[in-house]
Amino acid sequence: MAKVLVLYYSAYGHIETMAQAIAEGARGAGAEVDIKRVPELVPEDVARRSHYKLDQAAPIAAVEDLAQYDAIVIGTGTRFGRMSSQMANFLDQAGGLWARGALHGKVGAAFTSTATQHGGQETTLFSIITNLLHFGMVVVGLDYGHAGQMRLDEVTGGSPYGSTTIAGGDGSRQPSENELDGARHQGRVVAETAIRLKR
Repeated sequence: MAKVLVLYYSAYGHIETMAQAIAEGARGAGAEVDIKRVPELVPEDVARRSHYKLDQAAPIAAVEDLAQYDAIVIGTGTRFGRMSSQMANFLDQAGGLWARGALHGKVGAAFTSTATQHGGQETTLFSIITNLLHFGMVVVGLDYGHAGQMRLDEVTGGSPYGSTTIAGGDGSRQPSENELDGARHQGRVVAETAIRLKR
């Protein structure tokens, strides 16, 4: 059985919800799945004043955890068209894993959220994918088996580079069923790929 880690940072809960959908898809493919989050860097009083979602149940990951998995799916909200500093800080500490090739040949994937349709989803996905490639990982995107990413009848996230959601400028929009379907699809394909590579 392949082991999959869904590693995320979520300030307002949108990415947390997407992480759960990705995990659901991976479990459906027969993988053992853990969901972990990276540490918050914002001082607690600032986070509270900014209405961050501070009751997330996922345990905090340690960098060394990454080497234990066959696949790692990384998700974070977008900050000005790039990954959040919380996720970047965590990945920047993985130099030891990189130096010993601990992630070579493992499966990697990315997902994100933005306030608007054009808020930098693809640049954020690519900033995550860049890290995955430097780690020597095999990248899995969101293939067109999830045809929902081509819908024109509603505003929706999703791209070939990874599953996404749109939160709205005030964060009030939650991931749609179509976006969650995309996340489940990506989780399933990541797990299936990891299972095949492990064989």
